[in-house]
Amino acid sequence: MPKIITITFSPCIDKSTSIPALVSEKKLKCSAPKLEPGGGGINVARAIKKLGGEAIAIYPSGGYTGKHFNALLSNEEVPATIIESKNETRENIVVLDESNDQQYRFGMPGTELLEQEWRKCIHTIEEINDVEFIIASGSLPPGVPLDIYARLAVITKKKNAKLIVDTSGDALKHAAKKGVYLLKPNLGELSSLMDMAKINENQIEEIAQIAIQKGFCELLVISMGEKGAMLVTKNEIHQVIPPSVKRKSTVGAGDSMVAGMVLALSQGRNLKTTLQYGVACGTAATMNAGTELCRKEDVEKLFELIKKP
Repeated sequence: MPKIITITFSPCIDKSTSIPALVSEKKLKCSAPKLEPGGGGINVARAIKKLGGEAIAIYPSGGYTGKHFNALLSNEEVPATIIESKNETRENIVVLDESNDQQYRFGMPGTELLEQEWRKCIHTIEEINDVEFIIASGSLPPGVPLDIYARLAVITKKKNAKLIVDTSGDALKHAAKKGVYLLKPNLGELSSLMDMAKINENQIEEIAQIAIQKGFCELLVISMGEKGAMLVTKNEIHQVIPPSVKRKSTVGAGDSMVAGMVLALSQGRNLKTTLQYGVACGTAATMNAGTELCRKEDVEKLFELIKKP
């Protein structure tokens, strides 16, 4: 199988729990928390593993929480290259209010990554040979330059590999200026990338084609939540609307989608099938509570439904 690597500059331990009701000034009793290793590229590598593939996860890890994070990822048998960092690995919390089935997501700030630490992450990627796909996903912590994904674009081209970027803001803009293989923005992120206040649904194809013409990427996949996703290249446009499912959580849906698409591409599937499989993975993730990613059995069922004319 072609080699796939992911890079996550701001990994985190995701804690998910539930409470009977969210009430201020009260002592709230939580259910037993579920702890999972998280962060963009980490989740992509984990989802690829769940789908039967394999990706090497590269990430910084520090302190007591970092050791715990490493153990959690190791328990899932995801291959990893760990860069030791001075500062603690962060934690995020997801809380479900059982009284109204509403979910609250508390994202802690990323801990600073020192220059020698993020440079070691980059150097590690440079040292890996025979890479076909490099997935750079997630937010950037303090200390990491905003053009880090753009630097990865240069490295990826030297390796004749394909860079997939899933991020937002200035980091996304810097990466796009260098040109990558695949970008996966949502509508808000695409609006920001194109310096537009808002993009309406009937404008998506036109705006996406402009982004392709500007050389931002070869493949542009726009995620649209319940309305699925659209894949646009210079010569092809595909849209997939997912089947209706009972949604429990959207955490990790985008990462599961990226995992499914990259795995499909690595297997030589065409672009339409790649998008269908990616949407099946993203939709499958929404069927699970908290921060749980897609399950292969759910993905296969949804994929069959999506493929039907």
